Amino acid sequence: MTRPRSELVSVADTPWYHVVSRCVRRAFLCGQDALTGRNFDHRRGWIEARIRQLASIFTIDVAAYAVMSNHYHIVLRIDRARAHALSDDEVLERWTKLFTGPLLVQRYQNPETRAVMDDAEVARVMEYAALYRERLSDLSWFMRVLNEGIAREANREDGVKGRFWEGRFKSQALLDEEAVLMAMAYVDLNPIRAAVCETPEESDYTSVQARILPEKVDARLRQSIEAMAAESQETPSIGEGKTEPARQAQLTPAPLMPFDATGREAWAIPFAFADYLELVETLGRCLHPHKRGFIPEKTPKLLDRLGIDLEAFINRGTHFLQEFGHAVGKPASLIDLAARRQAKFLRGIHAAQSVFEKRAA
Repeated sequence: MTRPRSELVSVADTPWYHVVSRCVRRAFLCGQDALTGRNFDHRRGWIEARIRQLASIFTIDVAAYAVMSNHYHIVLRIDRARAHALSDDEVLERWTKLFTGPLLVQRYQNPETRAVMDDAEVARVMEYAALYRERLSDLSWFMRVLNEGIAREANREDGVKGRFWEGRFKSQALLDEEAVLMAMAYVDLNPIRAAVCETPEESDYTSVQARILPEKVDARLRQSIEAMAAESQETPSIGEGKTEPARQAQLTPAPLMPFDATGREAWAIPFAFADYLELVETLGRCLHPHKRGFIPEKTPKLLDRLGIDLEAFINRGTHFLQEFGHAVGKPASLIDLAARRQAKFLRGIHAAQSVFEKRAA
Protein backbone atom coordinates (compact mmCIF):
# COMPACT_ATOMS: atom_id res chain seq x y z
CA MET A 1 0.00 0.00 0.00
CA THR A 2 1.34 3.44 -0.96
CA ARG A 3 1.94 5.68 2.06
CA PRO A 4 1.35 9.45 1.98
CA ARG A 5 4.51 11.50 1.50
CA SER A 6 3.75 13.47 4.68
CA GLU A 7 4.18 10.23 6.64
CA LEU A 8 7.34 9.13 4.83
CA VAL A 9 9.08 12.51 5.11
CA SER A 10 8.74 13.94 8.61
CA VAL A 11 11.46 16.30 9.81
CA ALA A 12 10.17 15.74 13.33
CA ASP A 13 11.45 12.16 13.03
CA THR A 14 14.69 12.92 11.17
CA PRO A 15 16.05 15.59 8.79
CA TRP A 16 18.13 12.96 6.88
CA TYR A 17 16.79 11.11 3.82
CA HIS A 18 17.93 8.84 1.02
CA VAL A 19 15.95 9.41 -2.18
CA VAL A 20 15.92 7.55 -5.50
CA SER A 21 14.32 8.45 -8.82
CA ARG A 22 14.21 6.15 -11.86
CA CYS A 23 13.60 6.68 -15.55
CA VAL A 24 10.38 5.21 -16.93
CA ARG A 25 10.49 1.49 -17.62
CA ARG A 26 14.07 1.59 -16.25
CA ALA A 27 15.16 2.61 -19.75
CA PHE A 28 18.70 3.88 -20.22
CA LEU A 29 17.56 7.42 -20.96
CA CYS A 30 20.70 8.87 -19.39
CA GLY A 31 23.27 6.42 -20.76
CA GLN A 32 23.96 4.33 -23.86
CA ASP A 33 20.83 3.53 -25.88
CA ALA A 34 21.38 0.03 -27.29
CA LEU A 35 18.49 0.43 -29.76
CA THR A 36 19.64 3.63 -31.48
CA GLY A 37 23.31 3.61 -30.54
CA ARG A 38 23.05 7.15 -29.17
CA ASN A 39 24.80 8.10 -25.95
CA PHE A 40 23.01 10.28 -23.41
CA ASP A 41 25.67 10.47 -20.71
CA HIS A 42 25.52 14.27 -20.93
CA ARG A 43 22.12 14.07 -19.22
CA ARG A 44 23.84 12.63 -16.18
CA GLY A 45 25.81 15.87 -16.12
CA TRP A 46 22.53 17.80 -16.28
CA ILE A 47 21.19 15.95 -13.25
CA GLU A 48 24.42 16.33 -11.27
CA ALA A 49 24.53 20.06 -11.99
CA ARG A 50 20.85 20.58 -11.20
CA ILE A 51 21.16 18.76 -7.86
CA ARG A 52 24.00 21.06 -6.84
CA GLN A 53 22.23 24.18 -8.18
CA LEU A 54 18.97 23.53 -6.36
CA ALA A 55 20.87 22.98 -3.11
CA SER A 56 21.85 26.66 -3.34
CA ILE A 57 18.17 27.70 -3.35
CA PHE A 58 16.43 25.19 -1.10
CA THR A 59 17.48 24.78 2.52
CA ILE A 60 18.28 21.18 1.70
CA ASP A 61 21.94 20.13 1.89
CA VAL A 62 23.41 17.34 -0.22
CA ALA A 63 25.71 14.85 1.51
CA ALA A 64 26.06 12.27 -1.27
CA TYR A 65 24.75 11.56 -4.77
CA ALA A 66 25.29 9.15 -7.64
CA VAL A 67 23.81 9.60 -11.11
CA MET A 68 23.58 6.31 -13.00
CA SER A 69 22.34 5.57 -16.52
CA ASN A 70 18.72 4.95 -15.55
CA HIS A 71 18.36 6.32 -12.02
CA TYR A 72 19.98 8.54 -9.42
CA HIS A 73 20.43 8.56 -5.63
CA ILE A 74 20.78 11.47 -3.21
CA VAL A 75 21.49 11.52 0.53
CA LEU A 76 20.37 14.86 1.90
CA ARG A 77 19.51 16.80 5.03
CA ILE A 78 16.48 19.08 5.32
CA ASP A 79 17.24 22.26 7.31
CA ARG A 80 13.85 23.65 8.22
CA ALA A 81 15.28 25.99 10.87
CA ARG A 82 17.42 27.72 8.23
CA ALA A 83 14.34 28.28 6.05
CA HIS A 84 12.45 29.88 8.94
CA ALA A 85 15.44 32.10 9.74
CA LEU A 86 15.30 33.71 6.28
CA SER A 87 13.66 37.12 5.98
CA ASP A 88 10.64 37.54 3.69
CA ASP A 89 12.76 39.38 1.13
CA GLU A 90 15.39 36.61 1.16
CA VAL A 91 12.69 33.98 0.63
CA LEU A 92 11.24 35.88 -2.32
CA GLU A 93 14.69 36.40 -3.82
CA ARG A 94 15.45 32.70 -3.65
CA TRP A 95 12.12 31.53 -5.04
CA THR A 96 12.14 33.94 -7.94
CA LYS A 97 15.47 32.52 -9.05
CA LEU A 98 13.43 29.44 -9.95
CA PHE A 99 10.10 30.96 -11.02
CA THR A 100 8.88 34.30 -12.32
CA GLY A 101 6.28 34.50 -9.56
CA PRO A 102 2.94 36.37 -9.50
CA LEU A 103 2.75 39.94 -10.74
CA LEU A 104 2.37 41.23 -7.17
CA VAL A 105 5.69 39.63 -6.19
CA GLN A 106 7.38 41.10 -9.26
CA ARG A 107 6.06 44.56 -8.37
CA TYR A 108 7.20 44.14 -4.75
CA GLN A 109 10.74 43.29 -5.84
CA ASN A 110 10.97 46.44 -7.93
CA PRO A 111 11.73 49.39 -5.56
CA GLU A 112 9.85 51.85 -7.79
CA THR A 113 6.59 49.87 -7.95
CA ARG A 114 6.85 48.69 -4.33
CA ALA A 115 6.62 52.31 -3.18
CA VAL A 116 3.11 52.67 -4.62
CA MET A 117 1.73 49.32 -3.38
CA ASP A 118 -1.02 49.53 -0.75
CA ASP A 119 -1.08 47.59 2.53
CA ALA A 120 -3.38 44.88 1.20
CA GLU A 121 -1.05 44.16 -1.72
CA VAL A 122 1.99 43.99 0.55
CA ALA A 123 0.11 41.68 2.92
CA ARG A 124 -0.66 39.37 -0.01
CA VAL A 125 3.02 39.31 -0.97
CA MET A 126 3.89 38.31 2.62
CA GLU A 127 1.45 35.41 2.27
CA TYR A 128 3.35 34.30 -0.82
CA ALA A 129 6.61 34.58 1.13
CA ALA A 130 5.22 32.36 3.90
CA LEU A 131 4.17 29.78 1.31
CA TYR A 132 7.56 29.85 -0.43
CA ARG A 133 9.38 29.56 2.91
CA GLU A 134 7.66 26.23 3.54
CA ARG A 135 8.50 25.06 0.04
CA LEU A 136 12.20 25.83 0.47
CA SER A 137 12.46 23.05 3.05
CA ASP A 138 10.02 20.69 1.31
CA LEU A 139 11.62 17.56 -0.14
CA SER A 140 8.74 16.99 -2.55
CA TRP A 141 9.19 20.46 -4.05
CA PHE A 142 12.95 19.92 -4.34
CA MET A 143 12.39 16.68 -6.25
CA ARG A 144 9.59 18.17 -8.33
CA VAL A 145 11.73 21.06 -9.55
CA LEU A 146 14.69 18.76 -10.16
CA ASN A 147 12.82 16.09 -12.11
CA GLU A 148 10.50 18.35 -14.05
CA GLY A 149 13.33 20.48 -15.41
CA ILE A 150 15.37 17.47 -16.52
CA ALA A 151 12.32 15.81 -18.11
CA ARG A 152 11.47 18.91 -20.14
CA GLU A 153 15.01 19.27 -21.46
CA ALA A 154 15.31 15.56 -22.31
CA ASN A 155 11.92 15.45 -24.05
CA ARG A 156 12.77 18.56 -26.04
CA GLU A 157 16.09 17.01 -27.07
CA ASP A 158 14.31 13.83 -28.22
CA GLY A 159 11.38 15.68 -29.80
CA VAL A 160 8.84 13.68 -27.78
CA LYS A 161 6.23 14.15 -25.06
CA GLY A 162 5.31 12.10 -22.02
CA ARG A 163 6.89 10.81 -18.84
CA PHE A 164 10.62 10.69 -18.36
CA TRP A 165 10.57 9.65 -14.69
CA GLU A 166 8.53 7.07 -12.81
CA GLY A 167 5.52 8.47 -10.98
CA ARG A 168 7.00 8.98 -7.51
CA PHE A 169 10.50 9.18 -6.15
CA LYS A 170 11.32 6.70 -3.39
CA SER A 171 12.50 7.93 -0.01
CA GLN A 172 14.03 6.34 3.09
CA ALA A 173 14.26 8.12 6.43
CA LEU A 174 17.76 7.85 7.94
CA LEU A 175 17.16 7.74 11.68
CA ASP A 176 20.70 7.89 13.12
CA GLU A 177 24.33 8.44 12.11
CA GLU A 178 24.81 4.73 11.42
CA ALA A 179 22.02 4.89 8.84
CA VAL A 180 23.50 8.05 7.30
CA LEU A 181 26.88 6.32 6.96
CA MET A 182 25.35 3.23 5.37
CA ALA A 183 23.29 5.27 2.91
CA MET A 184 26.22 7.48 1.87
CA ALA A 185 28.52 4.50 1.31
CA TYR A 186 25.79 2.69 -0.64
CA VAL A 187 25.23 5.72 -2.87
CA ASP A 188 28.89 6.57 -3.50
CA LEU A 189 29.68 2.94 -4.36
CA ASN A 190 26.88 2.52 -6.93
CA PRO A 191 29.18 2.76 -10.01
CA ILE A 192 31.69 0.31 -8.52
CA ARG A 193 28.93 -2.13 -7.59
CA ALA A 194 27.66 -1.93 -11.17
CA ALA A 195 31.21 -2.57 -12.49
CA VAL A 196 31.17 0.78 -14.32
CA CYS A 197 34.52 1.70 -12.75
CA GLU A 198 37.23 0.29 -10.51
CA THR A 199 37.89 3.03 -7.91
CA PRO A 200 36.00 5.88 -6.19
CA GLU A 201 37.97 8.59 -8.03
CA GLU A 202 36.89 7.04 -11.36
CA SER A 203 33.21 7.10 -10.33
CA ASP A 204 31.87 9.81 -12.62
CA TYR A 205 28.80 11.79 -11.53
CA THR A 206 29.18 10.92 -7.85
CA SER A 207 29.79 12.96 -4.73
CA VAL A 208 32.83 10.90 -3.74
CA GLN A 209 34.54 11.87 -7.00
CA ALA A 210 33.54 15.50 -6.38
CA ARG A 211 35.30 15.37 -3.00
CA ILE A 212 38.43 13.60 -4.27
CA LEU A 213 38.79 15.47 -7.60
CA PRO A 214 37.00 18.81 -7.07
CA GLU A 215 38.65 20.59 -10.03
CA LYS A 216 37.61 17.88 -12.49
CA VAL A 217 34.02 17.87 -11.24
CA ASP A 218 33.80 21.68 -11.10
CA ALA A 219 34.84 21.80 -14.77
CA ARG A 220 32.18 19.21 -15.62
CA LEU A 221 29.55 21.18 -13.71
CA ARG A 222 30.42 24.36 -15.63
CA GLN A 223 30.21 22.49 -18.93
CA SER A 224 26.81 21.00 -18.06
CA ILE A 225 25.43 24.34 -16.87
CA GLU A 226 26.62 26.10 -20.04
CA ALA A 227 25.00 23.40 -22.18
CA MET A 228 21.71 23.71 -20.28
CA ALA A 229 21.83 27.51 -20.53
CA ALA A 230 22.33 27.33 -24.31
CA GLU A 231 19.37 24.99 -24.74
CA SER A 232 17.13 26.93 -22.35
CA GLN A 233 17.35 30.05 -24.52
CA GLU A 234 15.04 28.29 -26.95
CA THR A 235 12.50 27.50 -24.23
CA PRO A 236 9.68 30.04 -23.61
CA SER A 237 8.92 31.23 -20.09
CA ILE A 238 6.22 29.07 -18.56
CA GLY A 239 5.22 31.06 -15.50
CA GLU A 240 4.43 30.37 -11.85
CA GLY A 241 4.21 26.71 -10.89
CA LYS A 242 6.28 25.47 -13.83
CA THR A 243 10.06 25.17 -13.84
CA GLU A 244 11.82 27.81 -15.91
CA PRO A 245 15.01 26.46 -17.50
CA ALA A 246 16.47 29.88 -18.33
CA ARG A 247 16.34 30.94 -14.68
CA GLN A 248 17.63 27.66 -13.29
CA ALA A 249 20.53 27.48 -15.73
CA GLN A 250 22.00 30.64 -14.14
CA LEU A 251 22.15 29.21 -10.60
CA THR A 252 25.51 28.70 -8.90
CA PRO A 253 26.12 25.12 -7.66
CA ALA A 254 26.20 24.75 -3.89
CA PRO A 255 29.11 22.96 -2.19
CA LEU A 256 28.52 19.50 -0.75
CA MET A 257 27.97 19.16 2.98
CA PRO A 258 31.27 19.31 4.90
CA PHE A 259 32.46 16.58 7.26
CA ASP A 260 32.82 17.22 11.00
CA ALA A 261 34.81 14.65 12.97
CA THR A 262 33.36 15.91 16.28
CA GLY A 263 29.79 15.18 15.17
CA ARG A 264 28.58 18.27 17.04
CA GLU A 265 27.47 20.45 14.13
CA ALA A 266 24.01 19.75 12.72
CA TRP A 267 24.96 21.27 9.35
CA ALA A 268 27.84 18.80 8.80
CA ILE A 269 28.24 15.07 8.19
CA PRO A 270 29.15 13.56 11.60
CA PHE A 271 32.37 11.78 10.51
CA ALA A 272 35.94 12.60 9.55
CA PHE A 273 36.38 12.65 5.77
CA ALA A 274 39.59 10.58 5.95
CA ASP A 275 37.73 7.84 7.86
CA TYR A 276 34.84 7.91 5.40
CA LEU A 277 37.18 7.71 2.41
CA GLU A 278 38.97 4.74 4.00
CA LEU A 279 35.61 3.01 4.39
CA VAL A 280 34.54 3.68 0.80
CA GLU A 281 37.85 2.47 -0.63
CA THR A 282 37.75 -0.69 1.48
CA LEU A 283 34.15 -1.50 0.62
CA GLY A 284 34.78 -0.74 -3.04
CA ARG A 285 37.25 -3.60 -3.22
CA CYS A 286 34.75 -5.89 -1.49
CA LEU A 287 31.72 -4.99 -3.59
CA HIS A 288 33.13 -4.90 -7.12
CA PRO A 289 31.58 -7.88 -9.03
CA HIS A 290 35.01 -8.97 -10.28
CA LYS A 291 36.67 -8.71 -6.86
CA ARG A 292 34.15 -10.29 -4.51
CA GLY A 293 36.80 -12.55 -2.95
CA PHE A 294 38.61 -9.62 -1.33
CA ILE A 295 38.67 -9.77 2.48
CA PRO A 296 39.78 -6.62 4.35
CA GLU A 297 42.74 -7.07 6.66
CA LYS A 298 41.14 -4.81 9.24
CA THR A 299 37.79 -3.21 9.92
CA PRO A 300 37.63 0.50 8.87
CA LYS A 301 37.78 2.91 11.81
CA LEU A 302 34.25 4.21 11.30
CA LEU A 303 32.67 0.76 11.55
CA ASP A 304 34.69 -0.02 14.67
CA ARG A 305 33.69 3.27 16.34
CA LEU A 306 30.00 2.78 15.56
CA GLY A 307 30.00 -0.91 16.45
CA ILE A 308 28.89 -2.00 12.96
CA ASP A 309 29.52 -5.55 11.79
CA LEU A 310 31.78 -5.40 8.69
CA GLU A 311 30.61 -8.61 7.03
CA ALA A 312 26.93 -7.80 7.54
CA PHE A 313 27.51 -4.22 6.37
CA ILE A 314 28.99 -5.53 3.12
CA ASN A 315 26.29 -8.15 2.56
CA ARG A 316 23.32 -5.96 3.48
CA GLY A 317 24.74 -2.87 1.80
CA THR A 318 24.56 -4.57 -1.59
CA HIS A 319 20.75 -4.68 -1.36
CA PHE A 320 20.17 -1.56 0.70
CA LEU A 321 16.79 -0.62 -0.80
CA GLN A 322 15.41 -4.15 -0.60
CA GLU A 323 16.65 -4.95 2.92
CA PHE A 324 15.18 -1.82 4.51
CA GLY A 325 11.81 -0.20 3.94
CA HIS A 326 10.85 3.45 4.35
CA ALA A 327 13.34 3.95 7.21
CA VAL A 328 16.89 2.89 8.05
CA GLY A 329 18.51 2.84 11.47
CA LYS A 330 19.51 0.81 14.49
CA PRO A 331 16.83 -1.56 15.87
CA ALA A 332 16.02 0.85 18.71
CA SER A 333 15.55 3.72 16.23
CA LEU A 334 13.19 1.66 14.06
CA ILE A 335 11.18 0.48 17.08
CA ASP A 336 10.87 4.07 18.31
CA LEU A 337 9.69 5.25 14.88
CA ALA A 338 7.14 2.42 14.69
CA ALA A 339 5.75 3.48 18.07
CA ARG A 340 5.44 7.12 16.95
CA ARG A 341 3.67 6.05 13.75
CA GLN A 342 1.52 3.58 15.71
CA ALA A 343 2.70 0.83 13.38
CA LYS A 344 3.05 -2.79 14.46
CA PHE A 345 6.05 -3.45 12.22
CA LEU A 346 8.67 -1.66 10.12
CA ARG A 347 10.55 -3.58 7.46
CA GLY A 348 14.27 -3.77 8.12
CA ILE A 349 14.39 -4.80 11.78
CA HIS A 350 16.20 -8.05 10.97
CA ALA A 351 18.67 -6.27 8.69
CA ALA A 352 19.27 -3.61 11.36
CA GLN A 353 20.00 -6.27 13.99
CA SER A 354 22.44 -7.96 11.62
CA VAL A 355 24.32 -4.78 10.64
CA PHE A 356 24.15 -2.47 13.64
CA GLU A 357 24.46 -4.99 16.50
CA LYS A 358 28.02 -6.26 16.18
CA ARG A 359 28.38 -9.93 16.91
CA ALA A 360 30.77 -11.04 19.62
CA ALA A 361 34.01 -12.58 18.35
